[in-house]
Amino acid sequence: MLDNISISNIMNSLVPISRFNKGEANKIFEELRETGYKIVLKNNSPACILLTPEAYDQMLETIENYRLFIEAEKRMASAKAEDFIPADKAMEELGINDADLEGTDVELE
Repeated sequence: MLDNISISNIMNSLVPISRFNKGEANKIFEELRETGYKIVLKNNSPACILLTPEAYDQMLETIENYRLFIEAEKRMASAKAEDFIPADKAMEELGINDADLEGTDVELE
């Protein structure tokens, strides 16, 4: 929904606050469902941005993923070779062997 942001889309997303005063809120919310966002103008300046719940969730997920990425980057930058152990040693310490893992699906996020 928010993947297709262009100057044209942004210009079409501008909504003067006076449209709300004219009773056009339902129409604005219908447009919002189609575009994912609207920029409300007050005195020709952005006053707020309306987002669909899906667009808001997508934004929060993107922010969280970026925060996790930055944390991983910091950890990797400060990591030393002795901080890592081979997978076979970790499996041995945990009492896991390859047979235990067969048929197991692992999802990494």
